[in-house]
Amino acid sequence: MYQPLENTNSQAVLTEKEPFSVLMLGIDERDGDKGRSDSMIMLTVNPDNESIKMLSIPRDTRTEIIGLGKEDKMNHAYAFGGVQMAMDTVEAFLDIPIDYYVQVNMEGFKEIVDTVGGITVNNTLAFTVGDVEFPTGELRLDGEQALSFSRMRYDDPNGDFGRQARQRQMVQAVIKEGASLSSLVNLTDILSALGSNVKTNLTLDQMVALQKNYKHTGKNIEQLVLHSEGKIIDKIYYGLVTQAEQQRIQDEMKNQLGVKEKN
Repeated sequence: MYQPLENTNSQAVLTEKEPFSVLMLGIDERDGDKGRSDSMIMLTVNPDNESIKMLSIPRDTRTEIIGLGKEDKMNHAYAFGGVQMAMDTVEAFLDIPIDYYVQVNMEGFKEIVDTVGGITVNNTLAFTVGDVEFPTGELRLDGEQALSFSRMRYDDPNGDFGRQARQRQMVQAVIKEGASLSSLVNLTDILSALGSNVKTNLTLDQMVALQKNYKHTGKNIEQLVLHSEGKIIDKIYYGLVTQAEQQRIQDEMKNQLGVKEKN
């Protein structure tokens, strides 16, 4: 589970309750294929104002892939260069240091949800996946249901943006449920469920510090949206982000982390 990176520009000291950032990569792995980052969610955590800002980065976002020397879809960075290239690319796009990463095999998310006892979400679009119906309103979901809830895209009029909103809801719900578990016994159960489904550069001691020092931040989670415009370039669909929109998101992230502007 623990997998450090050679190049990490910054790592917040969690025992001193510093603001920190973590990139969550939901990977849809297949046999014989490294897979692509099916979802990319940036979390910036500030214990001083007891808040988390959560940003989904649309996987079709066109940007420079750091280390590759060309522009491509954001989620291709993982396919080309794994976690390190994905982190470097997101760091450059958001212009903030990324302290930690958590890579989750989406199939394994079922166990995480079940370990925290299920999650509660507010569904705004009624839909059906297989034999499971998801009516509008507050829903209590187990792991299997949560995975189906977060993956549905084609029946959503908002397409991938609708799916991103459900994924953020799922992550937010897991954080809230996890924060409500007070004993380290529960933490041990959660770590056991993560097993081979999760890779991260957070050590066990840092995870304990997270539960101890940042528990209240999970009560105040703001979801940010990165706006883009779809465009076909060389017969490939991309999401184009304006410079003004990119700057707006960068300012939000920097303010949350207390990052000073470069001279």
